[in-house]
Amino acid sequence: MFPYWLEIGSFRLPTFGPMVVLGFLSGHFLIKRELDRRGIDPELATSLVTAGILGGLAGAKLYFVLFELPAYVTWGETLRSLFSGSGLTFHGGFIVALLAVLWTIARRGAPLASTADACGLGLTVGYALGRIGCQLAGDGDYGVPTDLPWGMAYPNGVVPTTQIVHPAPVYETLIGLVILALLWFTRRPLAEFRPGLSFCLYLILAGVARFSVETIRLNPEVLFGLTGAQLFSLAIIIAGIGIGVRLLSHPQGSRLSGD
Repeated sequence: MFPYWLEIGSFRLPTFGPMVVLGFLSGHFLIKRELDRRGIDPELATSLVTAGILGGLAGAKLYFVLFELPAYVTWGETLRSLFSGSGLTFHGGFIVALLAVLWTIARRGAPLASTADACGLGLTVGYALGRIGCQLAGDGDYGVPTDLPWGMAYPNGVVPTTQIVHPAPVYETLIGLVILALLWFTRRPLAEFRPGLSFCLYLILAGVARFSVETIRLNPEVLFGLTGAQLFSLAIIIAGIGIGVRLLSHPQGSRLSGD
């Protein structure tokens, strides 16, 4: 692992940041390409990614302050945490980012369903690359101890451990690439059958993947023996199924389809 890609004395640049940037750039590329293929202004991709970044950061930090900071921290510590690199959870930022993206789509008058399908591709590749940054940094996203041959320790990580644990970020990257391949090779037939179904498939697959990985993660249980990420994963799985059923039960071209 390589927590820092540049170290000069006490000055250090983390490897996580560049991987997140690469994830956003790759997501932007796929969204722009898919929008252009669907006959939608490809320049909308820049606005969508910008809205997603700003909304995601704001939502992740808000979630972190409200639900993950200990109750005893001071206002000064809370303020410092807002401007730190910690607290950037996917499920924390997803809702606010989604609202920001929906507002951007509505403001630009773009077709909702087809634009959402394009966004699913960008979200998948961005998440997969971002998890590479987690693996390189050893930032604590690894799993529970294991004796499997591919288990590894993170002695030099940002959150170090000498135990042999599940490399959960590696799992998430590999699963993300599999989901990306499924979305990529089904995007044309699904778009011809009903715009919006590809995004529903993304929600279902991403939810199942994160729920599964959480079974070997270190996150604390919140409710019914499930972690916060697992509860969120169940929510987006249900949303994906529900939206898909609604799309299929309404004639194509209706207001619900967004196209």
